Amino acid sequence: AQRWLIDSGLTDLTERFAPGSLSGILQTHYHADHAQGLLHLRWGTGLRIPVHGPQDPEGLADLYKHPGILDFSEPFAALERRMLGELSVIALPLNHSKPTLGYLFEGHGRRIAYLTDTLGVPAVSLDVLRQAPLDALVLDCSSPPQAVPNNHNDLPHALATIADLQPRHAWLTHIGHELDAWLMENPGALPAGVGLAMDGQAVCAR
Repeated sequence: AQRWLIDSGLTDLTERFAPGSLSGILQTHYHADHAQGLLHLRWGTGLRIPVHGPQDPEGLADLYKHPGILDFSEPFAALERRMLGELSVIALPLNHSKPTLGYLFEGHGRRIAYLTDTLGVPAVSLDVLRQAPLDALVLDCSSPPQAVPNNHNDLPHALATIADLQPRHAWLTHIGHELDAWLMENPGALPAGVGLAMDGQAVCAR
């Protein structure tokens, strides 16, 4: 069975994954909090690890110059579809300060979308997501309601996207401390079917 990782922000990936156990990495973008683990992982041993992400000439630090065992040779184009084993993956452009992609996974009768980091969702990506019902949506939501959100969804933006796409289940991710505190003071703010993603959480969209 193939084993893919979405993003690589954790710095202990070499401890979490034995050499040769990763089939590859789907990188949403190359901000440090999502890619710093690659700086350590590149000096591992064993088979090369493909890293499929957006076309970003800057990347992160010297990763492209000194990739080690990482293979950046096949970046995703916007709206490109690839097969990862039996799973279909479509790269969806997002609205962020660096080139950023979300991913739509289709297989075994399910559709699951992972969209972080973004402020709203571009129309071309929404068009793909609306083609059939989503079983699950994992969506960026960093802050409580803001007058002018910056670079990430605030709660109203996230809930508007969820209302548009009507997934069976939705989880908010990239949660900031202010949003966490605000939700403690406003416990009824999340509609039914919408929850907060948590570290170590395992979900199964049925």
